[in-house]
Amino acid sequence: MLWLKKITKIWTSAAAIAAIFCLGTVGAAHAQEPLKFNYGVPKADYYIVYVAKDLGLFQKHGLEPNFFFFTTGAPLLAGLKSKSLDVFTTGLASAFALGQDIPVKLLFWSLDDAPGEGLVVSAKSGIASYKDLAKAKAIGVPSGTCAQVALGLMARKAGVKYSDLKTVNIAPALYANAFASGSIDAGVTWAPYPQALAESGHKIVNYDSDYDGICPVLTGARTEFLKQHPDVGLKLVQITAEARATIEKNPQLAVDALVKYLSVTPTVAKATYDRLCCSRHPTFAQQVDPGSPYSLVSGSGGLVDKLHTATQILADVGSIPAPLAKEAIAAAIDASYVRQFVEAQKK
Repeated sequence: MLWLKKITKIWTSAAAIAAIFCLGTVGAAHAQEPLKFNYGVPKADYYIVYVAKDLGLFQKHGLEPNFFFFTTGAPLLAGLKSKSLDVFTTGLASAFALGQDIPVKLLFWSLDDAPGEGLVVSAKSGIASYKDLAKAKAIGVPSGTCAQVALGLMARKAGVKYSDLKTVNIAPALYANAFASGSIDAGVTWAPYPQALAESGHKIVNYDSDYDGICPVLTGARTEFLKQHPDVGLKLVQITAEARATIEKNPQLAVDALVKYLSVTPTVAKATYDRLCCSRHPTFAQQVDPGSPYSLVSGSGGLVDKLHTATQILADVGSIPAPLAKEAIAAAIDASYVRQFVEAQKK
């Protein structure tokens, strides 16, 4: 019976080792499971996010976002406030989040939407540029948006009081009908709406380069979520960089994504991409350059100055009670992930 005891002991030891090995394998598999989280995005011209999603780049980097697409930034803000959303890509809704003391961190520029903005007028309006704004019978402009900031900047340059302009708070998707009915004869909006209106026979008389538009599209996350998952920030940068590089090699990916997600024609999608792409992209190197207009690291210039100016205008026109302080904006920016990425690229 001694031999049986020895064999039993060997089997027991082998079983124990096998069990430990199996547990280790299960643990490793569990550790490799993608991180699930909720990602909020307004349905706009954010083709980099769309392409990254469709190419499976998030999963490639160990992330599994559940995307929520919103018509405006308001429900996105509600989602951040209730902690229903973890990550977001949006325009000036990020400034509203800071203004509402929602604890978020702004991580990097995804796009600069300002080049796609424009002043669109009807053929019969008699308006040749923003200098003729006072002639407009009614100007379509959605309140609390980049478009309203753009109109405020135009008014400043034209020497016109914003309060003297006849404005209509209307969503850009409704501009075409408003033009057709004569409810408005001018409108300020962001891509792809100016391009779509031009396709319908209206005229884009100014783009942001004429009035120095401000419309940063930023990717950020709830501060608590980043603390719980400290590797997510860098992964989001890497995913964006990979999507950009892929699009540069094949721009049709971006055009197709805009057609798919925004239901615009290929012509409008191509015009939108051409306005936003290429040299107009804030590079990651520019974002960690203190002297860049896209800088994340300047305490008074770059993104800080753009958001401060934008909220100044929104406060002046009565959309928000007060502008954001530069110190508050700077404190909400976390450029560490972009720095890590840029340094890694140098090696």
